[in-house]
Amino acid sequence: MTAITLPIAVTAEDVDDAARAAHQAFLHVAAEAPSVRANRLTAVAAALRANADELVELGQADTHLAPTRLHGELKRTAFQLDLFAEEVLTGIPFDATIDHADADWGMGPRPDIRRVNVPLGVVGVFGASNFPFAFSVIGGDSASALAAGCSVLHKIHGGHRTLAVRTAEIVTEALRESGAPDHLFAVIEGRSAAEALVDHPLVKAIGFTGSTAGGRALFNRASARPEPIPFYGELGSINPVFVLPHAWENRSQAILAGYAASFTAGMGQFCTKPGVLFVPDTYSEEDLRSVLEPELGQVALSELLTPGLRESFGQARDEAVAQEGVTALIPGSDDQIPAPTILLTDSIVVEANSDVLHLEMFGPATIVVRYQQPEELPGLAACMGGQLTASIHADDTDDAASLIEAVTGIAGRVLWNGWPTGVTVSYAQQHGGPYPATTSHTTSVGTAAIGRFTRPVAYQDLPDRELPVPLQEANPWNVARRVDGDVVVPSQTGSVDR
Repeated sequence: MTAITLPIAVTAEDVDDAARAAHQAFLHVAAEAPSVRANRLTAVAAALRANADELVELGQADTHLAPTRLHGELKRTAFQLDLFAEEVLTGIPFDATIDHADADWGMGPRPDIRRVNVPLGVVGVFGASNFPFAFSVIGGDSASALAAGCSVLHKIHGGHRTLAVRTAEIVTEALRESGAPDHLFAVIEGRSAAEALVDHPLVKAIGFTGSTAGGRALFNRASARPEPIPFYGELGSINPVFVLPHAWENRSQAILAGYAASFTAGMGQFCTKPGVLFVPDTYSEEDLRSVLEPELGQVALSELLTPGLRESFGQARDEAVAQEGVTALIPGSDDQIPAPTILLTDSIVVEANSDVLHLEMFGPATIVVRYQQPEELPGLAACMGGQLTASIHADDTDDAASLIEAVTGIAGRVLWNGWPTGVTVSYAQQHGGPYPATTSHTTSVGTAAIGRFTRPVAYQDLPDRELPVPLQEANPWNVARRVDGDVVVPSQTGSVDR
């Protein structure tokens, strides 16, 4: 792969030029065959793997993250591209649906009507600070937009600029070598460029992972456009963990050990960090401290991702501990590399002031809430607001039904006897939840993420030759379809299985 000079849009005028060029590239690829699109995704995946050592070294210098973590994240990013390529080949993202004309249809004669998902156009993507591969340049938002048939304008995150630029160079060259048109993928940088990206009339959707304040400002901006556009924002999540009495009685020490490991993973800078743990009030402060302190003593500490994040973490932690009725069970430290903090309160305090449950401390800090009766838990869950995840630790003799119902109302992913850190890329994954966790009910992880950057169009009584290829009677691309109510999945030989 040859080195290239990467153009970066930094002014509103630059963004206008980039958006116009990206739109032309989109027009070139919007109706291409799934095999072409899939080959493009796998080419980028191969390029990431081929340059893994260089990228990980740059990632270390930019973020303080360990090589093992960065290699794992890069592996996940490449795997995701390959998985999306396989999904594109099946044709499932098209959601091609055919209703043939039917004179005897139950509500009267039915015309021939066929529906298919089409790509939106130019998609703007904002890179995240905490995942320099998985939620950055060619992370989930960019990968799913390309898989949908869109072009991408990616806003580089300043927290890992050197890595982002080099990754973008590799992606751009891999796309070029795979036959993609120029400008299918490009990058922008800076606040003025970011605002121009959200405002530009040729940009048809935004993917964002970041802070609640920044995300909400951009969400409002996208909604205020003359033509509002979808804003798929991941803004923040506390990720509550609820421990029921029998589970606590039988394995409290193991639960606390898992909790300590989960909330300190990545120095507490995961969007799925468990920020609050609800446990029965059978343990005293000293009991809790005697279990948790040795566990935290084994945690590998490192600097937070950026100085700004370190400052924000300290402010959020101080605000939480200043709440009435909250004490520092394990105070942590104010060092440049902060020792983990665990705060403590009781359900009676939370019921009087639920703000305690809404304070996201992005870093190695969390809060334990002791409750008296398990019947309190559904009400406590209802106080939480929208979450990416909610976890329940229970044994067979625990009655969890009402709690499961309550957390289903607030979370996008419900875990049983597990910890929320670690989000696999798969077909059934849901990474998104009610506001303020996200600004939509979609997922940003897994194959379903592709659908965010498409929209359905129905065609009525068009001649077969004029229909989009996935809807043509002969099914030239051999994709999965629903025909007259039946799901039809082509076999590898081209025949159909019903």
